[in-house]
Amino acid sequence: MKEEFMYRLLQLKAEQDILLERINVKADDLNGLYTRYKYPVLTAAHTPLDWRYDFDEKSNPYLMQRFGINAVLNAGAIRWKGRYLLMARVEGYDRKSFFAIAESPNGVDNFRFWEYPVCMPETGTPDVNVYDIRLVEHEDGWVYGLFCTERRDPAAPETDQSSAIAQCGIARTKDMLHWERLADLQTKSPQQRNVVLHPEFVNGQYAFYTRPQDGFIDAGHGGGIGFGLAPDIEKAVISEEVILDRKKYHTVYELKNGLGPAPLKTPYGWLHLAHGVRNTAAGLRYVLYMFMTDLQELTKVIHKPAGYFMSPEGEERVGDVSNVLFSNGWIACEDGKVLIYYASSDTRMHVAETSLDQLLDYVMHTPEDGLRSARSVDVICNIIEKNKMLVTEAFPRVLNNKKDYVKS
Repeated sequence: MKEEFMYRLLQLKAEQDILLERINVKADDLNGLYTRYKYPVLTAAHTPLDWRYDFDEKSNPYLMQRFGINAVLNAGAIRWKGRYLLMARVEGYDRKSFFAIAESPNGVDNFRFWEYPVCMPETGTPDVNVYDIRLVEHEDGWVYGLFCTERRDPAAPETDQSSAIAQCGIARTKDMLHWERLADLQTKSPQQRNVVLHPEFVNGQYAFYTRPQDGFIDAGHGGGIGFGLAPDIEKAVISEEVILDRKKYHTVYELKNGLGPAPLKTPYGWLHLAHGVRNTAAGLRYVLYMFMTDLQELTKVIHKPAGYFMSPEGEERVGDVSNVLFSNGWIACEDGKVLIYYASSDTRMHVAETSLDQLLDYVMHTPEDGLRSARSVDVICNIIEKNKMLVTEAFPRVLNNKKDYVKS
């Protein structure tokens, strides 16, 4: 039995080494906006074997998984001491999620989890589940993690074991290893999800992007992405929320919407990445969209392209919760490159590469939603007319010799 045990163990390690060392390659995206990478950057198979298997033949003679990992998803992201870190939501077979940090030298492949998952302290009322953390380097010198903390609804009857209350948990660190848990955010809303901390003080206070909602799933009167201020971060209380980006009928965010990672500061405004949700005959569809707010008046949206920025494609549409893209992490590099980390169908993590210049061009110059079919047709007609005016002798030559420009 020992020989068979060792053979299986070595095989498991060899197969995982191949996965961890696999070089990622760019896909053939021709949208001019971003380039996806072919392979997921994190999956359940990336988690360390010694998290999942007991290597002692006496206590685990058949080398079974003793702790199964179902999915790795919805990771916060940060550039830390020259390395790219993803603080992922890791979900076990038991449906409980926890945080774990994976590190890469280049941000697109060779992600490896740290030795231990994150030991996130609990509050006086323990969380049943924690997930979807946003990492923010704040100007006060701390790195903050804002995440969803979920507990069973104490008002629900015993026959209802699915009703939950979601709130915003807050923790902070200065080394990414040791986390100090602060009090949960308090607002007037019955529930809060997808809360993001603004990276700068606003009038000497901590600023939060919120998503007020009536129920655990239904936003109800929540209305959209909110904004509020709290004078203290250790016991953060928001007394007033303003909705800066509302839900709208027959859009990609008509059912609910929430901010993704913390916004990026640019000379033209704050650049935001968000998710929008609509209902379909096949269930909820999650996509990513973008907008920009004023540098000084943070609740004023100054640019917002129509529709989605990114949607699930191909295998991304398949998973535990199909037809979903979700992002709560991106990294803006010193050279202008931006890495967008996103999860597909609540199952795995991917990366797409773009640049700040491309994102600014997209957000500032792509037409906004006219909110009516006729206005969409107007936009198309305007593009057609402009292109007709730009036709030159060179353009027909390109079309006649298009085989020279198409990959074989």
